[in-house]
Parts: sequence; structure tokens; C-alpha cells
Amino acid sequence: MSLLVTELEPGDGDLPDDLSSTVVRSLDPGSLLGSFNRAGVLAPSDIHVAVRLVRLAGETDGSVALGAAFAVRAPRVGHVYVDLSTVRATASAGEEDEAVVETLAWPDPERWIEKMAASRIVSTSPGSEEGRPLVLEGPALYLDRLWRDEIAVADDIAARTSSEPGDTEPVRAAEALARLFPGDRSAEQRRAAATAVLRRLAVIAGGPGTGKTTTVARMLAALFEQAAAAGTRPPLVALAAPTGKAAARLAEAVRAEASGLEIDASLRRDLEALDASTVHRLLGFRPGSTTRFRHDAGDPLPYDVVVVDETSMLPLWLMARLVEAVRRDARLVLIGDPEQLASVEAGVVLADVVGPAGHLTTASSRVAAERAELSGVAEPETSTSTAPTAIGDCVVTLRTNHRFSGALAELAEAVRSGDAERALEALRNPDPGIEWIAADGSTDTDAQGVILERATSHGRMLVEAARSGGVESSLLAVDGFRLLCAHRRGAAGATTWNDHVERLVAGDPTLEVSSAWYVGRPVIVTSNDYALRLFNGDVGVVLPREGGGVEAVFRRGGDLLSVSPSLLGNVATVYAMTIHKAQGSEFDEVAIVLPDPSSRVLTRELLYTAVTRARHRVLLVGTEDALRAGVERRIARASGLLHRLWGPDAGGS
Repeated sequence: MSLLVTELEPGDGDLPDDLSSTVVRSLDPGSLLGSFNRAGVLAPSDIHVAVRLVRLAGETDGSVALGAAFAVRAPRVGHVYVDLSTVRATASAGEEDEAVVETLAWPDPERWIEKMAASRIVSTSPGSEEGRPLVLEGPALYLDRLWRDEIAVADDIAARTSSEPGDTEPVRAAEALARLFPGDRSAEQRRAAATAVLRRLAVIAGGPGTGKTTTVARMLAALFEQAAAAGTRPPLVALAAPTGKAAARLAEAVRAEASGLEIDASLRRDLEALDASTVHRLLGFRPGSTTRFRHDAGDPLPYDVVVVDETSMLPLWLMARLVEAVRRDARLVLIGDPEQLASVEAGVVLADVVGPAGHLTTASSRVAAERAELSGVAEPETSTSTAPTAIGDCVVTLRTNHRFSGALAELAEAVRSGDAERALEALRNPDPGIEWIAADGSTDTDAQGVILERATSHGRMLVEAARSGGVESSLLAVDGFRLLCAHRRGAAGATTWNDHVERLVAGDPTLEVSSAWYVGRPVIVTSNDYALRLFNGDVGVVLPREGGGVEAVFRRGGDLLSVSPSLLGNVATVYAMTIHKAQGSEFDEVAIVLPDPSSRVLTRELLYTAVTRARHRVLLVGTEDALRAGVERRIARASGLLHRLWGPDAGGS
């Protein structure tokens, strides 16, 4: 059957108005591509690339074009590849209407895989069939570039796991770790730091409040002391994170921790002098390219230690560029929480790298003994991996939460472990740390009233604190409360709630708010501005300026950054924000508005991220069905990295 027909004219009766921007009009509605496009399964971008590929190769089989379109679709929805044997079920569980998807003419999976394997646009022997844009491994169909990135990350990590530094002096390292991580409360962190001292690759995983950045700062101090004792130069250290906001927080945390360590003054100065950058800036921008950088395998980074925080936010392609640019003889330390939201782009890199080590002890007996000798901490008496792998020697998961306890910690753990009944029990039991309104926050007026009252009360308090001239109290108030939403737009979206709250604050006659840049307005930066040293996600508050006028003030570690509103082009009011945007932040209290249970973004990772943004208190607004959906539905992303690193028997993340 022909793939294309003459373009339809606007207003043709068979094209619903709500599909006018998503349907490729030049497709034959009866073709495979046409029917899948009109059902909403495939977007125009998927179609156009697939049609171009099959045209160039002279392919006429509609199922080959359909496979190519699904391979293009995969990274658009977060997958590294499309599994042709299961895509019918996974597409049904996504954003498309299940009943509509079931009516489509899906190819028989076995025959479909055979046709893809025989196609001239597909390689089944990568490396020997150059120039083919797709790669097929069993039922997994990759875009060639993503297959190469996955192989590159797996190969690089495997090489690092088998390489051990030659600069470790056990006696001195053990003494330094014992002094820098004193007492039983630091035992977990001391064991994690020992891993970074002993291995060229160290992965420190753990939830909020488990002390990941504390571990990194003290681990770096141990490495600095080790170099000083050996009479060698201090290691060159790079701190990085996926976003400017996360990078700034990492640098601030390391400096704050270093300032209180009992170490030589010169070493403390070295640690306090460390700055952090985004991974993009670390690798060096290349003019005219958004995916290639100045530093790569041919021009590696000069650093001896590279620390990357919030690794869960790194997409596969950027991790591939990073590992190729870090020297093989350097230490690479990856930090993050594999249970939190993953990158918005393709891949679940940190979850794949951590793998079974998130809930098992995976170190080999040799490395476990070396680590125990160095740290003085035995391996946890939990389930132990029966088949240790090299990557298992490099991963440590911190499990003790030092930030919050009680019902809030119970709720967070119930969500993390996928136990909906336990989460409901925690919500139903009276506790000052948790409040649950079992209603739909987008339609229930009583629930909306509670949310608005709580948010506007905080907004008024912020305005009053700012007008009193208290800079510190105003900045503390900004992080005192935040309304978190799953979506940016819509009835339950952050934009809608921001508008509601701001109108109520501005309409309070006692506050006399009369301008857009009113004193007490909380603002969030929406794009990086390196000239001003402001990054996407930075939050500040508008304060009165001495001598008249106003200024926006942001916290920079122990310093304050004041900026004239005239210089701030990309900012928004932030009484409410998306849960994605809140990742990496902390607030005294959060109000979480859950979407409808059918929302495809409502997942365990999203709910866990939202709950763990709170230091002391959570107000959760959502039906029981929405809560159950959020706890039980995991982000399901097709990725082969887990099995390449941990072996074919490794379970899904």
C-alpha cells in the first residue's frame, strides 16, 4: 500500500478539528502510518523522519516504515529503543486511548521483527553495516546514535570498574576517614567514601537527607590529605550537575561542609575554592552544535576527580559525552537518587547503573573486605547478590535519612517501595507532619479553598516580611512553603495555581499591591543567565532597594545576589511550580496537588520526588484512586544499559 497521497485540503470532513495540528495531511488515512498517526500514537515528527528513511532506501513495506516511526518515537517519550514484541501493550498504557489503539492493524510481532531485520535501513550486525540508521538487537529496535551511546556508556563504565587507583595508602586513608566521618551516625557515609577512595568509579546513591553531598565533601578532603601526605599536588577536582541550579547547590554544599572540617587550613581553602558548573559547560560548548563538545576522547578533561550530582537527571546521550571526556585514570563519582524523576530525555542512566545495588549488597567478597578494612564498617547484613559483578563493587546506597523522621519518613518510604496500603495508612493516621484531603484538587471547591488559603496565607506573610526589610527572613519565607503540581498547564497545573494565588495576594486591600514587581513577589529564573550567575530554577524575592525602587535578591551560598528587575528577562512568579522543576529543592512545607488518576505523568517517581521535597510537613490533595495510581505506576522506560552492566538476569529498575 502506498505510504503517501495528495495533501488533504483544510476542512476535509474526515479530519477532526482537534487533530488538525497532529495529523500529517499527506498520509493515506488507510495506510499503517496514516492510521497510527490519526489515532494519536505517532506524532508528525515520527512520521516525517520514517518516511524520509524508507524513501531514501527504496523501501515499500508499510510495516518497515511503521517500525522506523516507532524507533523515532522512542526517545521522544523517554525510551532508548522500541521493543517490537511489546510496543502494542506499552503504547496502550501510554497517553493514547487504549480502545483506539486496540483497533489498529498491528503487525504480527515475529513477522514484523523479521521484516525489520531484512530491511536495508536496519543493521543487525552493527559495525559491519555502515550507514544504516537503525539497529536491531532481538526485538529491540534502536536509532543508531542511541545504540552507540548505550554501548559507549556500558563499555566505559565496565573499563572503569576494573581499574583501581594506585595512589591509595590504606593506613593513612583509614585514619583520615575515621577522623572525617566520626561515630556510628557517619558509618554509612564512611563506607561510601571508602568506595570512592578505592575505586576509579564510585556511585553514591540515596534519597534526600541521606548525606550524599556531605559524603562527597569529606571524601574530597580525604583525597586532598592523601596527596599532601604523599608530597604530591592536590588533585584537580571538577564539580558538575545537569542544571545550573543543581551545580550551584552542589558547590554551596561542599563549601559549607568544608568550612566545618578539622583539616589543614590550606586544604580547607582548596575545598572552599571549588566551584561547580553544568555538565554542558564542563565539557565545553562547540559552536554550531548542541550535542558535541570541545572535550572528548581526543581532548579529555584535565581533572583528576570529576563529581557529578543529580545524575538521575542526565540523559543517555549526555552521559555518553561525559564518560568519553573523563580520563580513564581519573576518578568519576556519580551522585543521585535513582528513585527520583529521570531525565526528560531518553534513558534512565542512574537507575540502570545502580541496578540491584539499590536494594542489595552487591560488592564482591574481596572488595567488601577491602572497603570494610578501610572504613571500619562491615557490609550491611541485607540480601547479598549471589552473582557479584564489577559494577557492584562501585555502588553504595545510603539508606539512613538524617533530614526527616516520623510519619513523613513513613509516607516517603511507602511511596518509594510501592506500598499503596502503607501510604494510605500513613496519610489516614493523625500526625502534624501529614495532612490529606481526599478530593480532586482541580474540581473540588472545598479542596481548592484549603489550597488557596494555605498558599495565599504564605504569600501575605512573604509580602509582609519583605516590606519589613528583613532580607534573611524574606529568603527563608520563600522556601517556607511551595505548591507542587504534576502539570505546568491545565486546571491542576502550576501556571493556573500561580495565577489564582497571585490574584488573591494582589487583591488583599491591606497589602496594597500595585505593580508587577511588587515587594514580596517570589520569582523563579526560567533560563540560565551566566552573566548574572543566575540559573534555571533559582528562586528569589523582590525587596525594597535602599534609596528607592526594588531589587530581586537571590541566595548564593553564604552570599546574596541583588539584581535590578530591568535585567531579569526570563523570570516568573513562583507560588506554585511543577514537581519536575522542584527536583533538588527543599521546603519547610509543601502542598501537592495530584492530577486525575489517568494522567500518564502520575508515577511513583513523581510522587516520591514531591513528598521528599518537604522538610517538615506535607499537604496532599488527591483522590484515593490518584494516590494508588501514583504509588503503583512506575516510569517504564525501555533501556538496555541495565543488562549490559549487570547481566541478563538483572531485574528492571
